[in-house]
Amino acid sequence: MATKNLTTQEFESAVSGEGITLVDFWADWCGPCKMFAPIYEQASEAHPDITFAKVDTEAEQALAAGLEITAIPTLMAFRDGILVFSQAGALPAKSLEQLIDGVKGLDMDDVRKQIAEHETSHQH
Repeated sequence: MATKNLTTQEFESAVSGEGITLVDFWADWCGPCKMFAPIYEQASEAHPDITFAKVDTEAEQALAAGLEITAIPTLMAFRDGILVFSQAGALPAKSLEQLIDGVKGLDMDDVRKQIAEHETSHQH
């Protein structure tokens, strides 16, 4: 499956569903983004069970600002609507594979429990 370009309107529904969604924030003028694009594309072919999305930060400036994207490329990973990874910088293919394996291997019950505990501890 190829990568899918997301607009601000589509972003929320794309990342809030079940399963894994990766989002690559990029821009046309960014050299590292262009180097990362084919790696990301290849990974999308290897993992048809994952949604590989891209956001053009020039076209979607409000979305990028709202997510506090300060450097590109930035890769975010969402699983079952929860942001589980966010990092700036182009990843080599091997690191991207490790990230995908890591996100697939997460115990989401545990992640939700940690988020609940974190939110509870900040309410006092």
